[in-house]
Amino acid sequence: MLEDLKSSNKTVGLKQSMKAVEKMTAKQVFIAKDADERVVGRIKELCQKNNIPIVYVDTMKQLGKACDIEVGASVACLLK
Repeated sequence: MLEDLKSSNKTVGLKQSMKAVEKMTAKQVFIAKDADERVVGRIKELCQKNNIPIVYVDTMKQLGKACDIEVGASVACLLK
């Protein structure tokens, strides 16, 4: 699953991922378990409303690494 993020079309970060979910271009959303609930709460609701699967990743550091960035990421998503 996480390997898909390296090579696929994706968004990294909350703002871009929210846009993708709202436009229904997100195929799957990855959320770090250690991300602040206030930050990721809204995107979780949107995903459930739009039937977009959520994959939970243990840490923001792990998600950032999977996205090939040097910093942690709270949210990322695979695009259709």
